[in-house]
Amino acid sequence: MTAVTGTARTAVFETYRSYDELVAGVRAGELGPDAASQRVAVAFTTRQAVRHDGRGTGYRNEVLSLRLGEAVGSCAVEPGTLPDRAVEECVGTDIASLLEHPLTAVRVAALDAYLMHVTPHVPEHGARPLPLLAGTSLEKSRARAKAVVELLDLPADATVLVVGVVNSLLEELRARGLSYVPCDLKGGLTEWGEAVVADAFAAADRCDALLVSGMTLGNGTFEPLRQHALAHGKQLVMFAQTGSAVLPRFLGHGVSAVCAEPYPFFWLDGGPGTVHRYRSACPGGAP
Repeated sequence: MTAVTGTARTAVFETYRSYDELVAGVRAGELGPDAASQRVAVAFTTRQAVRHDGRGTGYRNEVLSLRLGEAVGSCAVEPGTLPDRAVEECVGTDIASLLEHPLTAVRVAALDAYLMHVTPHVPEHGARPLPLLAGTSLEKSRARAKAVVELLDLPADATVLVVGVVNSLLEELRARGLSYVPCDLKGGLTEWGEAVVADAFAAADRCDALLVSGMTLGNGTFEPLRQHALAHGKQLVMFAQTGSAVLPRFLGHGVSAVCAEPYPFFWLDGGPGTVHRYRSACPGGAP
């Protein structure tokens, strides 16, 4: 655990060396009130399918969200995999119990809700808000992609491993002259007919930096990717709807920057929105 202070963070913001260490810190009451005293009032799922105008492919999203006070914590899941009982099991249940739930998505959403409750995305905690203007779903997707890719600091000949394929992110990398390896557990093809690899770890060694979805928290691949970035001194930039309040806790411990986007997400509303960007003071996310 590291306490971060200074001009970038005018309040103490504890960062952690691993996901398990962070969960243990919450259980021990290191970050705020006893998790057993904090109960989820509302639990819900959001399901969405989209195909932007001018795009040849579409995608689906499903997200579990839990409300704790004014905060909402979220974890995306593969569509159709979340049991209906999960929502009912969360309502009225305390965070400490939910951190022990058998479903990973519930545990991640509960952790995210707790951390959003105790340390919301404000400048005092290191967040730098960036407005997203009102627009179509594609316009807002491209604006979010620009906000994410700007967090990479790379030469033009660098190659980026993109874990969690979002065509707008690939489009922004192409516009900046950066090469990339698209990776997603589902495989398939990108909008430009490029093969999507399914094994991020097999591709990581040949990439100079990692651009990774917060969904990796829910499928168990975040920690190995964080450890790879830390061991090799590579930039690891997270774009996070899942775990938007969780991932800033690893700044300086493998994570170099986070573009955090709490609920409601850009694809839910055509009006203006906000993403919150965090940067580590250390290149490559090293402590």
